[in-house]
Amino acid sequence: MQTGNSRTAAGKVTTAAAPIVTAEDQITETLTLDACGLQCPGPIMQTYQTMDKLTDGDVLFVKASDPGFAQDIRTWANNTGNTVLKIDQDAKTREIHAYIQKGTDEVAHEVSTQKENKGTIVLFSGELDKAMAAMIIAQGAAATGKQMTVFCTFWGLNLLRRDDAPKVEKSAIESMFGMMMPKGAEALPLSNMNMGGMGKTMMKKVMKDKNVDSLPQLLKQAQEVGVRFIACTMSMDVMGIKEEELIDGIELGGVATYVGESTNADLTLFI
Repeated sequence: MQTGNSRTAAGKVTTAAAPIVTAEDQITETLTLDACGLQCPGPIMQTYQTMDKLTDGDVLFVKASDPGFAQDIRTWANNTGNTVLKIDQDAKTREIHAYIQKGTDEVAHEVSTQKENKGTIVLFSGELDKAMAAMIIAQGAAATGKQMTVFCTFWGLNLLRRDDAPKVEKSAIESMFGMMMPKGAEALPLSNMNMGGMGKTMMKKVMKDKNVDSLPQLLKQAQEVGVRFIACTMSMDVMGIKEEELIDGIELGGVATYVGESTNADLTLFI
C-alpha cells in the first residue's frame, strides 16, 4: 500500500506530491487525515472540512478509531457524490483506513433527493412503553414494504444490551454506568407510574392477559422482518457500552449513517 505521507496528530493533514493512481491495490493519496481519538461526529466533520479543500479527482486517506466510521464514511460519500475507493480495518490497532476520491461538482449535484419507501426512527428513550411504540411502528411499517432503520442513541441503547453480556474491561465510571442502567429490553422501566417497578409488573401482567407481545419478543420480531438496528458509537463511548455487550445483529454507526438513511426517507420519527 502506497501512502507517500507522514502520519500526523488527530485532525491534521499532510500533503503528498505523488500522482493519483486509482487502482485498488495501488492508491496514492493527496492528503492524509488522522482522525484517531475523535468520536462521532468528529471524523466525518474533519473529513468534510478536509475534502472541501481538495480538487476533483484528489484522494484523501483517513484513519479513524471510531468503529462506526466504516459505515459513516460509505454513507457520507454516497450522499455527497464522492467515492470510497478502498476501506479496511487494521487487524492490530482496529483503526479504520479509508481512501476517498473527491467527485466532480456535477456528480455531487446528481445525488438523488427523491423520497424512497423507507423510514427511520431515532430511539432516544430507554423506557419500556416508548421502546414498545418504536418496535410496533417499525414492524408495522416494515409490513407495508418500508425499509425501516432504528437508530438507538443514549438511553435507547439499553434496549440493545444483552442480559447475559460477557465481562469486558471498563473504567470505574463505565462500570457504574453499567450497573445503574437497565440491562436489555426486559429491564426497561415505564416512563410513567413505574412506582419502583410495581407499575411495570402490573403493565406486563395486563399485556400478558391481553395477549400483547413482550418488548423482547417485539424486538426479535422486528429484526426478523428486516428492521435494521444501528447503535450510536458516540453514545456507546460516553455511556461505557461495549460492542460485546450488544445483542446479535446490531450495526454500529454515527450521525452520517443516520442522516444518510433519513435524508431520502418518507417517514422519520423521534421517540
